[in-house]
Amino acid sequence: ALNHSRRSISSLMDIRPDYANLKVPGNSMGEYQKVSPEQVNIGDMIVVKPGEKIPLDGIVRAGTSLVDTSALTGESIPRELSAGSDALSGFINQQGLLTIEVTKDYDHSTVSTILEMVENAASRKAPTEQFITRFARYYTPAVVYLALAIAVIPPLLLADASLSQWIYRALVFLVISCPCALVISIPLGFFGGIGGASKRGILVKGSNYLEALNHVETVVFDKTGTLTKGVFEVTEIVPQPGFTREILLEYAAYAEAHSNHPIAASIQRAYGQDIDQHRIQTYEEIPGQGIRMQLDNRELWVGNSRLIAGLGTPVKNGEAQGTSIHVAADGHYAGYLLMTDQVKPDASEAIGSLKRLGIRKIIMLTGDSQKTGESIGHQLGVDEVRSELLPADKVEWLERIEKNKTPHKKIAVVGDGINDAPVLARADIGIAMGGLGSDAAIEAADIVIMTDEPAKIATAMQIAKRTRQIVYQNIFFALGVKGIFLILGAFGVASMWEAVFADVGVALIAILNATRVMNTGSL
Repeated sequence: ALNHSRRSISSLMDIRPDYANLKVPGNSMGEYQKVSPEQVNIGDMIVVKPGEKIPLDGIVRAGTSLVDTSALTGESIPRELSAGSDALSGFINQQGLLTIEVTKDYDHSTVSTILEMVENAASRKAPTEQFITRFARYYTPAVVYLALAIAVIPPLLLADASLSQWIYRALVFLVISCPCALVISIPLGFFGGIGGASKRGILVKGSNYLEALNHVETVVFDKTGTLTKGVFEVTEIVPQPGFTREILLEYAAYAEAHSNHPIAASIQRAYGQDIDQHRIQTYEEIPGQGIRMQLDNRELWVGNSRLIAGLGTPVKNGEAQGTSIHVAADGHYAGYLLMTDQVKPDASEAIGSLKRLGIRKIIMLTGDSQKTGESIGHQLGVDEVRSELLPADKVEWLERIEKNKTPHKKIAVVGDGINDAPVLARADIGIAMGGLGSDAAIEAADIVIMTDEPAKIATAMQIAKRTRQIVYQNIFFALGVKGIFLILGAFGVASMWEAVFADVGVALIAILNATRVMNTGSL
């Protein structure tokens, strides 16, 4: 049963690389040698052929391919990697040849970090599991002494008592009292819960965190990358009279042609055409404001409202929710493009599921502007939104929330970025979005959602409730049956056959019941 549960976790972890194709330095023929991943250093170039696992984290320097990320993220749709893309160890190359510059050694790669988390999970016992361990420590010697008393005292005190008869009763008592059913099935139940969660792309670092999910009353979310995709998209183009949507988008795309900023990339994607560099006559970047350029003999200003205000031109974007990129041509205001961060498809479902599970309050803490934060919060049905927060501010707000929580209840914090690491570490339960989350957040968290889906938080809570239900079933069943048979054994009613059932039979039934938690299909 334990091996089956370990295999459940291994289904998420079957990503350990066997070798790396290390490029031979100074060789222009592209030769490489097959080495152990531990022998590769940061800065080395490795080659990953179609069908091979990416052995170490790095950046793609040459080649384009689709990669299977399901072992890490649970996402079935392949992801495209090209020059400049981040490649994580555990991805499986499906098509082309990739040349990757290694950015982390093997001990700090995604694969090693996850495997270490799993190996250490069993050492963090849940309170129920700790109680059973402590219980067995006192229970076992107590019943041994009690059995000794049953064997010795009655023959000394009762005239017609037979020594052999009472020794037999004492042995029956000992067999019945064996705590195997508890000390085997309870840890197995929690381990099965961890395995069942892993099947669904939820990495729980210890059974104590799995049990703690049953006591959560408040969930605190980060916004960007947690409830939203963290990727800007052009959602609205608002031209002024004399300009069209197409020309406005074209001006913005040419202005952002030399920028690597995510907003610039979003504008380029929306434009979808090649940039003709010959049309650009002059190009000047104004730090913190935008771009000034000449395009086809027109003077263009593209940037934030401060840049346009410097021309003495009024900005007209009203109460638009998102980031605005303003455009002016030859001193006239041409309009603006609205960029918004897209909400994850399952974010609304995640909030609704948590409320149905009885979560009392859902709060969003974000470093974004108040207008944007409140817009996303209202859209998703969040109870409370706190905006424009630095990492230290998030910790301060968490401490305020903790002062108002119900005694013995827990607060779970969900985040994905480096800025979330302090508040994740401070929370009762830290939950990180691990598919594309920062190493700092994953390290600080107690639970990692490898699929980056906020709806999996409710799934984790359902698994925790199911685990607790089965663990309690085993405790009450084992103690109840043993209690009845101990009394019957002490009075000589139960024979050794009943004793064997009360020991081995109960243990087997409890173990089989514990394995049910690994089957998450009914959740």
